[in-house]
Amino acid sequence: MRQTLYPAIDLKDGQCVRLRRGEMDQATVYAADPAAQARAWQDAGFAWLHVVDLNGAFAGRSTNADAVRAILRAVSVPVQLGGGVRDMAAIETWLTAGVRRVILGSAAVREPALVHEACRAFPGRVVVGIDARDGRVATDGWAHTTDRRALDLALSFEGTGVAAIVYTDIGRDGMLSGLNIAETLALADRLATPVIASGGVASLADLAALRGTRIAGAILGRALYDGRIDPAAALSVFT
Repeated sequence: MRQTLYPAIDLKDGQCVRLRRGEMDQATVYAADPAAQARAWQDAGFAWLHVVDLNGAFAGRSTNADAVRAILRAVSVPVQLGGGVRDMAAIETWLTAGVRRVILGSAAVREPALVHEACRAFPGRVVVGIDARDGRVATDGWAHTTDRRALDLALSFEGTGVAAIVYTDIGRDGMLSGLNIAETLALADRLATPVIASGGVASLADLAALRGTRIAGAILGRALYDGRIDPAAALSVFT
């Protein structure tokens, strides 16, 4: 299985930021021009981009649409987009605009039928984002933690045509504390759907630990922006 690295472009108020554990008041701005940042990651050799509308995740609708569209104009590599995508109209709008895959998170928890409908309408272009705090699913930009187990939610979408599961350990996100490899592997080993690891990548060692496993790839955030991980070195891990 080919494993893929996804640089994260998290959008808050039109800027590219990184949060700590998903707290909006713990944002570090890394680029005022997200489209330029997207081009930089493309030029560095990354084959995909992972874009999240943070404001949209809280608002329940896209609020950084101008920044997303600028990114789409700036790059030729495929983009997957999450944050505030919660109905068929939004899904169709973004896929028509040039987004390769949409990520359904809160909507997947509240309206699983939407995932089924979207997968039928847009085969291979729907990803489910599962954000977990101590193994329990969180929604609405991680503001609310449910009683639903991450594994149970993931298993409920097996066979629906979901292209991938993005599994984020909220407690590690933006903290440079290392991936929760054990939990992510446990999830991947139970699923036929590809699982992408997210939250806490701090070093090349984290990526090397994924090599040869059933985990389909990883999302890179703060460590990439802080220069702790060199893009070329990261890409070489999976080549």
